[in-house]
Amino acid sequence: MHVYVNGTICPAHEATVSVLDHGFLYGIGLFETLRVYDRKLFLWDAHYARLCSGLFALQIQSAWTKEELAEAILMTIDANELRDAYVRLSVTAGAEGVGLVAGGYERPSLFVFAKPVAPLEVPPMPKRLQTLALARQTAEGQQRFKSHNYLNNALARQEVGARPDVEGLFLTHDGFVAEGIVSNVFWVKNDQLFTPSIDTGILDGVTRRHVLALAQQLSMPVEEGRYRLEELLNADEVFTTNSVQEIVPITEIDGYSVLSTYGTYSCELHRAYRQSVAASE
Repeated sequence: MHVYVNGTICPAHEATVSVLDHGFLYGIGLFETLRVYDRKLFLWDAHYARLCSGLFALQIQSAWTKEELAEAILMTIDANELRDAYVRLSVTAGAEGVGLVAGGYERPSLFVFAKPVAPLEVPPMPKRLQTLALARQTAEGQQRFKSHNYLNNALARQEVGARPDVEGLFLTHDGFVAEGIVSNVFWVKNDQLFTPSIDTGILDGVTRRHVLALAQQLSMPVEEGRYRLEELLNADEVFTTNSVQEIVPITEIDGYSVLSTYGTYSCELHRAYRQSVAASE
């Protein structure tokens, strides 16, 4: 694998980050995970907007334009001889030394990783949801960022184990449905689409927002709110979303079978999603 490090492409084993970087020392950094289809960055405007919002909140001065970041991504996938790829773009606070910084960060670092993705199956391969004993932590600031502070998710992955057909499901400390380890969750009941609201402490996923927009285009009734696990268990259809796997149907939750794995709404949204990908290529 070749990676992009502050303007240079190099083999991954040669890439370095300073031990004084606050992304390493204190987890002060942000990342975006996105899909590239045939060298086209999907939903790039939304990913870039979320990245900029996080950089502003963390007082990390952006050193790159949207076009420069896109070019860094394309350089990385080209170096890895890819056209379709999983991409992770990371911006760290930079080498500021030991001790917290009161002001902003003016010397951030940029890293881009790219790896191949398996062809998507049609229909998509379903997964199972397993409720986690570990609760979803609340955001450390006023909102949840896609930040390098990823311990909650890492511990959740350890709880579930290395089972590719299982996604862990976070509940909030007071028992409301939150999100998956690496996904947002949706369900359908009585011809209405439901998903947890941002005030549960979840990440406002780019794919989540895209699916909500698609549902609106398809005139699907949508409700965002705070829901108990029982409401999810009684759903007619359940699916998860993320930028790499798109829309993934759920077959069961904690051993309870979902009424319809490939339901009408899930399939219609999946078709609309694939159409939006095709339109962007």
